[in-house]
Amino acid sequence: MTASRVLITAIAFTLLTGCGTINNGQAPPQQPSTDTRPIRSGGTLRVALNGEPDKLDPSLSRTLVGREVFQAICEKLYEADEKLTLVPQLAAALPDVSPDGKTVTIKLRTGLKFADGTVMDAAAVKTSLDRHRTLTGSQRKSELGPLTDVTVVDPATVALHLSQPFSPLVSQLADRAGMIMSPAALAKTPDFGTAPVCIGPFKFATRVAQDRTEVVKDPNYYNAANVKLDKIVYKTVADPTTSFNNLRSGDIDIQFNVSPINVEELKSIPNLRLLSTESLGYQGITVNVGNANGVGQTPGTLAAPVVSPMATDARIRQAFAMSIDREAITKTVFRGVYSPACGPISPAAQLSSDAAQACPKHDPAAAKRLLADAGVPTPVKISLVVVNDSDNRRVGEAIKSMAADGGFDVQLEPTEFASSLDLTDAGKYQMFRIGWSGRIDADGNITTFVQTKGSQNIAGYSNPQVDQWLNDARATQDVAARRELYGKVIAKIQQDSPLIYLYRAKNLIGLSDKVGGVKMYADFIMRFDTAGFVQ
Repeated sequence: MTASRVLITAIAFTLLTGCGTINNGQAPPQQPSTDTRPIRSGGTLRVALNGEPDKLDPSLSRTLVGREVFQAICEKLYEADEKLTLVPQLAAALPDVSPDGKTVTIKLRTGLKFADGTVMDAAAVKTSLDRHRTLTGSQRKSELGPLTDVTVVDPATVALHLSQPFSPLVSQLADRAGMIMSPAALAKTPDFGTAPVCIGPFKFATRVAQDRTEVVKDPNYYNAANVKLDKIVYKTVADPTTSFNNLRSGDIDIQFNVSPINVEELKSIPNLRLLSTESLGYQGITVNVGNANGVGQTPGTLAAPVVSPMATDARIRQAFAMSIDREAITKTVFRGVYSPACGPISPAAQLSSDAAQACPKHDPAAAKRLLADAGVPTPVKISLVVVNDSDNRRVGEAIKSMAADGGFDVQLEPTEFASSLDLTDAGKYQMFRIGWSGRIDADGNITTFVQTKGSQNIAGYSNPQVDQWLNDARATQDVAARRELYGKVIAKIQQDSPLIYLYRAKNLIGLSDKVGGVKMYADFIMRFDTAGFVQ
């Protein structure tokens, strides 16, 4: 192995330093049992998603349910395997890196065709990566960090030029930042998300807003001979109880994101199965502290009606965090299936530390004392946007009740999922109950949400010291150094509280027993390239 390949292996997999089985700062994945039943060719798979995917544009998308659809139609330069080890997908091998870590050279597979029949080459990869990092509103800008330029070395090679070494790079290229789009389709369609064209086992067919997205087997796919299904219909069924009833009745074949309240009943039904893994992500509350100009813009001073005492005084946000009993939420709302969490990094992860796991003690009396010190009249009135489904409404009611004991009057605002994203992106909210499905590298769970002008920093949070720590963590491959830096970042987030972490979910999907070959890892992405109906 060359010195440069050793370097990129360290960049891509900090897990190779130290304990070997820990993945880039995340917990070891819990693997579902392997399904080896033979699969027949043909058929339409009906999948219920618990929300409406946002734009099916890899540069602009930000939802987990959108990632589920992309997995079928848009492959990436790299992919995660069942152990969350990053492996080449559209790339031909792991990259080579220059001695200074600032030039990353990627060899590409040849002869691959997009769904429109055009050939993928280095120029196409450059087109997509340039779009990800420069398109107005791109959610990938923060993810690609110090990437400043992409050059075509030859038709099968691209060189990525960085302003500094970037340890999470390959991890980012294994997600939407690494999805390669057809240049012909980009030139033809002003709104790419209405008719996305990539490389995948399936290709986009049609979409009916708030109802379904349909994809069909792509004959241009390089491994089409091994794809069994003819078609997948992703149905939007926001309410988890309705979705579970549809699974039980046979109206759907797969339920994505099963509610914990249905887990035991699902296990008891003979013709249904449950796939479960630990989550890489977190669930929490984002507080609007400075999103006056829209997400990704320079944070500013909030004005009515979104400004609140929570926005202007960290002590009040700290008091709110102390009012919440995380243990009670997981036990009463989620029947003990989920676990309490106070940060974006799993306590089992290699990049975890005492600072990263520090948790505000549930202490309503102390919360009231903080409010008195802040000199605000109680109860402090604050609105909380929650997604309008049964699980999120139950969480909202629990938060409302707990916060009342600490001196807060929480007004719940149930909102349809896609609408809630538009609302909060625009900064037209006070608090938002939202989570994150998680990324293989811990940077993907932190930086884009709290770095100044981060592409998903809907809080409008800005702290130059935090920005510097995050940049330093991205620039080093030293696990101990990254652990210390993330500990500092999370300690500061706990102090400033633009995000209040609550609990860590489990990844749960329910399946009809007639469906086989589905792969689901700790990244919570369902893979259907080998899936189908059992013989």
